[in-house]
Amino acid sequence: MKRLFGNLLLAAIALAVVSFFAAPAVGFFAIRSAAEASDVQGLTRLIDFSAVRQSLRPQLIGRPEAMAPAPSFLEDPIGAFRAQLDRNPIIRPPDVDSYLTPAALSALMRGEGRYASQWKTTAATDAKVRKPWPRPIFWGVNRARFAVDDKGGSRTVFTFERRGLYEWRLVQIGLPEGASPAVPAAPAPSSPALGERG
Repeated sequence: MKRLFGNLLLAAIALAVVSFFAAPAVGFFAIRSAAEASDVQGLTRLIDFSAVRQSLRPQLIGRPEAMAPAPSFLEDPIGAFRAQLDRNPIIRPPDVDSYLTPAALSALMRGEGRYASQWKTTAATDAKVRKPWPRPIFWGVNRARFAVDDKGGSRTVFTFERRGLYEWRLVQIGLPEGASPAVPAAPAPSSPALGERG
C-alpha cells in the first residue's frame, strides 16, 4: 500500500512539473484556437491587450508610406504638409488594432507576420492554410518565448508571462523586420479589435 501511495505521489509531482513547464505552449495553442473560432472572451482571458499594444506601437511606426520620399514644398506644398502630418506618430499613431482582430491574431499565430493585419477571415476551416508549430526560443520560470517562421524564414515572436501557478498570458508580439504593408481599408465591422476600452 505504501508503495502504491508513493508511486501515485511521484506521478502527481511529475504531472505537476510537466504541466508547469508546458503551460505556455498550451497558452499559445489556446490563443490560436480561440482566434480561429473568433472567441473574443477566450482571447481576452489569454492576452494582455494593453501590453501587446504597447509592444506593437514602436514596431509599426516605420510604415511604408513613411519611407517614400516626400514631395518638396516648391512642387507640392499641400502634399508636403500632408506628408509631414502623416509621418508624425503623435498626430497619426500607428494602427495597432488592425493586428488585434481574431483574424489578424490567427494569421500572426500562423506566421503571417506584418501581413497579418490584412486578413479579414480566420480561415479556420481551410485545410490548405499552413499552421506551423511554434519553436521555443526562451523558457524561464516567469517568461517564455515562441517563434513562428514564415515560408521566407522571417519569424514572429510571442512572449508569454506567468500570472499564476499555471496561468500564462501573451504580453508581447515581436513582428519580423521590415515595413508593415499599408492596410487597404478600415477593419470590417465583423472583426473588431479586441481589448478596446469603451
